[in-house]
Amino acid sequence: MMLPRRSLLATGLALPALVQARPAPAQQGPSATRPLLTIGVAEVPPTLEPARELSNVGTRVTYSIFDTLIRRDFLGSPDGGGATLKPHLATSWERESPSSLVLQLRPGVRFHNGDPMTAEDVVYTFTSQRMFGPDALMKEARSYFATLAGVEAVGENAVRFTTRVPDVLLEQRLASWCGWIVNKRAYEELGFEGFSRAPIGTGPYKVRSLQADQRIVLDAFDDYWMGRPTARGVVFRQIPELAARVAALQAGDVDLITNVPPDQIGALRRAEGIVVRDVVLANAHVLTFDERGAGMGDKRIRQALGLALDRQLLVDTLWDGKAVVPPGHNYPEYGPMFLEGRSLRHDPAAARRLLRQAGYNGQEITYRTMPNYYTNALRAAQVAIEMWREVGINAKLQVVENFAQMRAAGQQIGNNSNSTRLPDPLGALWISWGPSSYFQVSGAFRSTEAFNAAGRALEAETNPARRKTLFEAMLNAFEDEAPGTVLYQPAEFYAMRRNIDWRPYTFYFMDLRPDNLRFT
Repeated sequence: MMLPRRSLLATGLALPALVQARPAPAQQGPSATRPLLTIGVAEVPPTLEPARELSNVGTRVTYSIFDTLIRRDFLGSPDGGGATLKPHLATSWERESPSSLVLQLRPGVRFHNGDPMTAEDVVYTFTSQRMFGPDALMKEARSYFATLAGVEAVGENAVRFTTRVPDVLLEQRLASWCGWIVNKRAYEELGFEGFSRAPIGTGPYKVRSLQADQRIVLDAFDDYWMGRPTARGVVFRQIPELAARVAALQAGDVDLITNVPPDQIGALRRAEGIVVRDVVLANAHVLTFDERGAGMGDKRIRQALGLALDRQLLVDTLWDGKAVVPPGHNYPEYGPMFLEGRSLRHDPAAARRLLRQAGYNGQEITYRTMPNYYTNALRAAQVAIEMWREVGINAKLQVVENFAQMRAAGQQIGNNSNSTRLPDPLGALWISWGPSSYFQVSGAFRSTEAFNAAGRALEAETNPARRKTLFEAMLNAFEDEAPGTVLYQPAEFYAMRRNIDWRPYTFYFMDLRPDNLRFT
């Protein structure tokens, strides 16, 4: 199938020509007032409980409100994806056994409400009621600490984590998603919903206000243990339309914008006073195939949907070659766990053959997508519809406003993104699609027996060779049942005023700590 680049790009909306940028004034002298940083985003999260808002838009904000015990050194690698661990709220840690880890807490750390951080706060953060018990408030959080058996204080400034099985990834878990420490007193006083709207952490910025679907305003926390933040505050302003975000940056109404598609980058780079930074994300845009949907219970149809996709064509045309097609849920950052020699096949003939074997005779299959949540989502969906039609699938596109509408009754195809939260299969495929994931809990992914058996064995395995064999079995089971398929690893582009010195990570985290945000 030949789809020229011009016709693919034509599926998007035209944007107005860029106007001349007005450079932001530089600070004058050491006593100058710190700037206010305003960030234009496509969407702001509805709440700020860090283990509740595990989306791209949620972690973008919460990463600068909360800290973890251990910190992953993303900037230790030139691509923004470093995996080395270093002390953060914990000054050191030691393995007592394969199932026990003791961490020494940093003295003198204070929460935004003035409370000192104690071992009691750490224990409360990981209580079974909040995070990993059968009736936990945030059920998705169980995926991130699935092996956890308990946490206890060991004296005033130390804590012990115990796992139900040997867990070689515990340190990485504590540096990653759901590892953010909350304030026990504030949580108990405010309750779950109250804390979600006005959370208390130890990070460089504290919450002033949250206006759903509008903006989130943060103030600098000048008692931050890493030093005084370099901005006096941060505003995340919701601007759903790309054209409006670009115009706001050009007019000086915002200082930085996110979710810029590649076809706008050339013009932005030529604009006076603006710089663009990009990073390939440790994240994959995926299509989800709901086994409950009409006609979707036959895995041959789900497999055919994946085989019909020319992912490299999508990358070359929609992303100017900046995105990456990985070999499935299998990434080089896994190190020795990476499976060589695999690929995502594009095989229209095989797709047609599977459709015939399944007895498919033109029943309509609908793809629901939101237009702005994922960069290039609508364009990719429009092209995917044409690719499916080329192999005989009667595909229809339906644009929806939110995840609730996309996942409502009758869903057949939707979209999502899967992040590599830990540099290991258990931190990516297993978290995104395992027993605690939305897909299994909801029943969208039902054919799970082989997948779950391999994943549960992998959780408890410590031998490197056996771990790799179990990962291969888990990935084979996933690709055979095809509850979804990877499209590509997107590139994330940020455009900002030239006076801002900030580097992005391979996650959507926006790290605004004083060692990664400066103004010239």
